[in-house]
Amino acid sequence: MVAIPRNGVDYRGKIVLAPMVRSGELPSRLLALKYGADLVWGPETVDRSMIGTTRRFNPTTSTIDFTRPQSNGMKIPSTNKESLIYRLHPVKEHGKLIFQIGTASPETAVQAAKLVAEDVAGIDVNAGCPKPFSTSGGMGAALLREPERLASILRALVQEIGEVYQIGISVKIRLLETPEKTAALVKTLCHTGITGLTVHCRTTPMRPREKAIRDQLRMIADICRDEGVACLMNGDVKNRDEALVLTQEYGADGAMIATAAEANSSCFRSEAEGGLLPWKEVVKEYMKLALEVDNKYGNTKFLLSQLLPGKLQVYRDLAGCKSYLKVCETLEFEDLLAQAQEVDERLGLTEEQQRQFHEAVKKAKANNKSAKAAGGQMGRDKSFDSAGQKSLSKRGIGAKQVMAV
Repeated sequence: MVAIPRNGVDYRGKIVLAPMVRSGELPSRLLALKYGADLVWGPETVDRSMIGTTRRFNPTTSTIDFTRPQSNGMKIPSTNKESLIYRLHPVKEHGKLIFQIGTASPETAVQAAKLVAEDVAGIDVNAGCPKPFSTSGGMGAALLREPERLASILRALVQEIGEVYQIGISVKIRLLETPEKTAALVKTLCHTGITGLTVHCRTTPMRPREKAIRDQLRMIADICRDEGVACLMNGDVKNRDEALVLTQEYGADGAMIATAAEANSSCFRSEAEGGLLPWKEVVKEYMKLALEVDNKYGNTKFLLSQLLPGKLQVYRDLAGCKSYLKVCETLEFEDLLAQAQEVDERLGLTEEQQRQFHEAVKKAKANNKSAKAAGGQMGRDKSFDSAGQKSLSKRGIGAKQVMAV
């Protein structure tokens, strides 16, 4: 068995939260841990977005924030001078958080990983995302077509991050076109020094609505076991009890839960612990966590759309809410109103702040239009002046004549 580094974590026997772009932000991860997730994966974070960030402790939220200066090409006013790239909780996620990185280069992968390595239990390379924003840059599932490049990224991370910071390095892949190709890929990756491998039991072209394919899973698990690497399964796993049954059936060491956790994070509870909780109880716990960490309002609103049953009137009512206070009023969470008001003020979400912001936006846009119009007129004036003048040669002024004067 590949040795688990001192500050790392063994994936064996673990039921974990899968990496999800919008559903893997801090409050979602904390909610999953509250209901029994053994580990949590953060959302895929592209290496180049992390490079150049500043690590800061946020005393208001008790979190570690990675931020960078905000770019504002339109000169639209902003309530925040820094863009938040990644946020983690150093206490509640200690020893539980796996940072998933989107990368196509060993060099940039290492640069980005160094920034967060002391704050996480492992670094996981995304080699399975099929979406264009990832594959177009040679990341995600595009790496499956370049196994040597993927292997070189993993070797660099193992040597320069795993061994130095004593954390595990892992990778998440998809199935290839044939069992033979998948087996060859898995063997190559297992020889890089990784401690874990997750297989999403779908091929790259397959969409989430298509049923997961588990025919190759036992083969993959056997290869990983022979190489001493932990194997996690992913795809259509609905809850902890089902995950435990599937890992036994296919020989995997653990399982990831994605979509089911997005809909109700209490899926990490076993039936013996009570199983799924009512949606309102889960939503309230989520709102408490979102408020505690000043979560971006847009992200919170998206998660609420996943956690609430779509047929309810309150689901439709929330669509028009533009602040945490309005959400808590709509959901009748009276005990959260004061906290919601405070968070709204910090995030610039109060009605007065939004009114001032929209007025400033209108003014900035008007100024932009005036500047463009003035620039266009100046360009036309300059062209007219130029057209009315003769060139130096036509006016008979040469270099020698000028020097003679």
